[in-house]
Amino acid sequence: MSDVKDTMNESTPAADTPPEAAPPADTPAVDTAAADASAADVVLRIEDLAVDFRTEGGAARAVRDANLIVRRGETVAIVGESGSGKTTLAMAVLGLLASNGSVAEGHIWFQGEDLGRVGAQHMARLRGTELGLVPQDPMTNLDPVMRIGRQIDEGLIDNGLRTRRDARARTVELLDEVGLPDAGRRASQYPHEFSGGMRQRALIAMGLSGRPALLVADEPTSALDVTVQRGILDQLSDLTHELGTAVLLITHDLGLAAERADKVVVMYRGEIVEQGPARDVLMNPRHEYTRRLMASAPSLASRRIEIARERGLDDVLDQTLLAHEDGAANGDVAPLVSVRDVSKVFRIRGQGLLGRGKDFTAVDGVSLDIPRGSTVAVVGESGSGKSTLARMILDIETPTAGTIHFDGRPAGGTGQTERIAYRRRVQPVFQDPYSSLDPMYSVFRAIEEPLRAHRFGDPDARRERVEELAEQVALGKGLLRRFPSELSGGQRQRVAIARALALKPELVVCDEAVSALDVVVQAQILRLLAELQEELGLTYLFITHDLAVVRQIADRVLVMQNGMVVEEGTVDEVFDSPRTDYTRALLDAIPGKDLELAL
Repeated sequence: MSDVKDTMNESTPAADTPPEAAPPADTPAVDTAAADASAADVVLRIEDLAVDFRTEGGAARAVRDANLIVRRGETVAIVGESGSGKTTLAMAVLGLLASNGSVAEGHIWFQGEDLGRVGAQHMARLRGTELGLVPQDPMTNLDPVMRIGRQIDEGLIDNGLRTRRDARARTVELLDEVGLPDAGRRASQYPHEFSGGMRQRALIAMGLSGRPALLVADEPTSALDVTVQRGILDQLSDLTHELGTAVLLITHDLGLAAERADKVVVMYRGEIVEQGPARDVLMNPRHEYTRRLMASAPSLASRRIEIARERGLDDVLDQTLLAHEDGAANGDVAPLVSVRDVSKVFRIRGQGLLGRGKDFTAVDGVSLDIPRGSTVAVVGESGSGKSTLARMILDIETPTAGTIHFDGRPAGGTGQTERIAYRRRVQPVFQDPYSSLDPMYSVFRAIEEPLRAHRFGDPDARRERVEELAEQVALGKGLLRRFPSELSGGQRQRVAIARALALKPELVVCDEAVSALDVVVQAQILRLLAELQEELGLTYLFITHDLAVVRQIADRVLVMQNGMVVEEGTVDEVFDSPRTDYTRALLDAIPGKDLELAL
């Protein structure tokens, strides 16, 4: 944290310690004023903090005037949309700001030490022991070519917590603590051999390995299924409670924060605009931005719909629902898509040169109809087969058995010409727009590409169509010259939707199309999809693991488990009267399900 120390010492000396009296770089500065007032339970105290980033145009202030207290054993959630400053604040606490970032004003007191006044070596020792981190994306934070056990071993050894001889036994204990079965064997596996939930548990084991006084959990479950999310958060809560660890939880979901945290801190454009006990903030939000976050959170929207139905408040339903169950899925209209007894079997290679392969059934005898102009959602945990089903409907995968018909004809057709024509009528929108957009293409070229590929018009006609599409998805013309790296997540997803609509398809397959977005942007995209459906008569197949989103957007829902459909019906039928334990578990795992909300 040398940048932080230098910035504070040179530009904003500590008010209670003159610059000439500052202690040596690696000597902790003690907050004597707070020592008298603080019952020794204050772990973290942030005072008037400002964080700047150096840019070509000068210093850009990412966090300003932040004040926050975290006590021992307390979970404090910082919520806000992307760019609100919540992660920057957490990284400032950990001394992990980017090289062009620095603390410009204020103090970060951690157990009596001013972290802006300590040296880099001391900060590194704190991060290995007293300060823990559980980052958001395990695949980018785990070394793909190093076994999980060795990665935890190295942390224990480097931080002086165990000798090389004792490290592996402690690693196995840690993996067992976070709920990984057969921890000894799992320690010898690589990250790609773990599921998303298992990888996240491994990161929690790393974060808690030093028994830290403060654990920063930065969106630790945002990309996980709701049932896996609940299990991991339960495990994290149990462990931190046993250890007395304080938790700084970074999240964009106010429903999750209210359910899991003791205190909620709301950030907007770099400022803390509201904070207080979690239930108080939820029941009596004072700031307009907090109210907007609450209105955008799918989990809270789902809870409001449930309460409104219980109380017969039709006006509240009309305000909350983005799409309505309007009977489009009845039997009077021939379905646009008809799937009958479809299965998909993959051959998995065995280990070693002579290892015998085995069959894995990803989709097992699935049937469904998608009526024109409706939204059918397919939900289930990772590995349930929902994305494989979508890829077969998109003609990316070929069914092992069964049939898929589109508008009365075999999906994909029987030859190259029919396949090209089919792909004009059926288009996908995938989960991660950044990886599905060519980083070398401008927004204009990305939207234009399917028009070029299908020989649509001349350059002038294509330009006119691209500008029309940009207007439909609320992208300003000025953005057409930008590249994906210059856009926000929501803007990139709008580009992906515009590209999908370029050829005027009849069916749009949305595969986890909003799961990577923060709740405010997510709500905007869901509303956009609903408006486009009404305007253009689109039909949607919506693949998701989040039933809270389903309640806002879908007409009918299919629940998949282990490759099979275990439940099907209208959204009301499935939400109000689930027939299987699996569906009930998915519904029960929606964050904030039991919260009482003001309507």
